[in-house]
Amino acid sequence: MKKYLVALDQGTTSSRAIVFDRSQQIVASAQKEFPQLYPQAGWVEHDPLELYSSQYGVMMEAITRGGIDPAEIAAIGITNQRETTIVWEKATGRPIYPAIVWQCRRTAALCDRLRADGLTEHIRAVTGLVPDAYFSATKIRWILDHVPGAQERAERGELLFGTVDSWLIWKLTRGRVHATDVTNASRTMLFDIRRLDWDETLLQVLRIPRCMLPDVRPSSGDFGTCNIQGVEIPIAGAAGDQQAALFGQCCFAPGEAKNTYGTGCFTLMNVGGAPVRSRAGLVTTVGWSLNGETTYALEGSVFNAGSAIQWLRDELQVISTSHECDILAESVPDSGGIYLVPAFTGLGAPYWDMYARGCVVGITRGTTKAHFARAVLESIAYQVTDLMTAMRQDAGCEISLLRVDGGASVSDLMMQFQADLLRIPVDRPAMVETTAFGAASLAGLAAGVWKDLDELSTLRCSERVFTPERAQYECEELYRGWKRAVGCAQGWVEKK
Repeated sequence: MKKYLVALDQGTTSSRAIVFDRSQQIVASAQKEFPQLYPQAGWVEHDPLELYSSQYGVMMEAITRGGIDPAEIAAIGITNQRETTIVWEKATGRPIYPAIVWQCRRTAALCDRLRADGLTEHIRAVTGLVPDAYFSATKIRWILDHVPGAQERAERGELLFGTVDSWLIWKLTRGRVHATDVTNASRTMLFDIRRLDWDETLLQVLRIPRCMLPDVRPSSGDFGTCNIQGVEIPIAGAAGDQQAALFGQCCFAPGEAKNTYGTGCFTLMNVGGAPVRSRAGLVTTVGWSLNGETTYALEGSVFNAGSAIQWLRDELQVISTSHECDILAESVPDSGGIYLVPAFTGLGAPYWDMYARGCVVGITRGTTKAHFARAVLESIAYQVTDLMTAMRQDAGCEISLLRVDGGASVSDLMMQFQADLLRIPVDRPAMVETTAFGAASLAGLAAGVWKDLDELSTLRCSERVFTPERAQYECEELYRGWKRAVGCAQGWVEKK
C-alpha cells in the first residue's frame, strides 16, 4: 500500500500543498502567497499563470521537503477557491483574461438584469443559488463580452472555461483532461444540481457555448494523472474548498455543520441525499458525490472575514502580523462600543446585497486600535451568527454543535465569542487543515487508502471545545447592535 496523499489547496490569497500519511498526520507542507489585483473599486482579479505556478511550486517543495518518493504517493486531491472564473485558449493554454475572483462585484448590473427578466425563480429552483455576482456564470459572460472576438472563438470551440480546479487539472495533466467535479460545477450558477448536468436554459440566456464547459465528474474518482519525476500519479479527488472542509470535518450525517474561517466565512450543513431549498437567504449546493451517491448541503457565505484582518495588516498597517490582531484584541475587555461591518465587496448570505460597503459605527474619542482589532474579530463571529440563525430556520431543528476550521479559528478569543453568541459548543479539531484533508480523503477513498467513511471518521479528534460563558441577555444586546450596524452598510453604492 502506498503511504502518502498530496493535497493541493489553491486558496484566494495563497497556494498550499500538504502531504498526509494514512493516519491524517501532516508529513510536509509548503505555502506561497500571490498578488491580489484590484483594477477598479469592487473588482478583484488573479493571474491564472501565477495560480498554477505557485501551486505547482509548493507541491514540488512539499514533496522535496518531506523526502517523499513520488512512487509512494497514492493520489493527489485538489481543493480550490470556488466561483473564480478562468477562460483560456484550448490550443495554447494561454488565459485570455485574468481570473475574475469570486469576491469581484463587476457583474452586479448583469445580475440585476437577470432578476428583472424574471429568472430568479429558475435559478433558485435549478441551481440552488441566487442571481449574484459571486457566482461564475456572469463572470464568463463578462469575459466573452469584453475580450475582442471571445464570443466567436468560444462558439468555434477554441476557448475553455473552468473554475480553479479545472484550470489546475488541465495544466497538471498537460491539457489531456478538461474536467471539474460536481461541487465546483454547483457554484457556477449554470448547473442543475438535481440532474447533475449543465442547464440549457441558462446557457442560452447567457449565450455561453456548452463546448467550453468542463466534463462534470464525481468528487472522488478519475481526473487523469500528473507526472512527477517520471511517475504518473492519479489525480483522484476534487472539491471546492468549503465542501472539502465539510468532508474533512467528517460531517457525514445530515444535520452536522461546520464553519471555515478563511478569507471569507462559509457555514455548511449536510442535509442528506436530497436538496433542501432555503427560505432564509442561504443557498443549496452539492456537498460531494461518492460511490454513485450525491450528498447535498445548505450553505451560507460571508465574503470578508479573514480578509478584514489582512486589511488591518496591509492597508491600515494597524498590525504587522495576523497574530497581532489577537494580542491587541485581548488587551481590551470589549470593542468599546464600535462595530465594524467588513462589507468590502458587498454582503453575502443572508443579505445578498451587492451594493453594501464596509462601515464602522460607534467611534468615540477614546477608540483605540485595540478596539478596532477586537471589532474585526467580533465582526467575523457576528457574520457566522447570521448564517447559523438562517440555517436553524431552514433546517427546522436545533444545531447542537458547530465544527470549526480555517486560519482564523486559531483565535481563542473569537471562538469563545462565537460560542457565546450561538449558545452551543464550538468544536475545534486537533488537525485544523480540514479543507486540505477533505481533498486528500476524497482522493484516498478513490485510491483505496481508506475503505469507507467509518474508517475516516475514526481519524478526527477535537483539540478544544468552547462552550458558552457570557450571559445570554448580554449577547443578545450585542447582536442587536450588530444588526443596526449592518443596516448602515446596506445599499451604500448606487445601482448603475
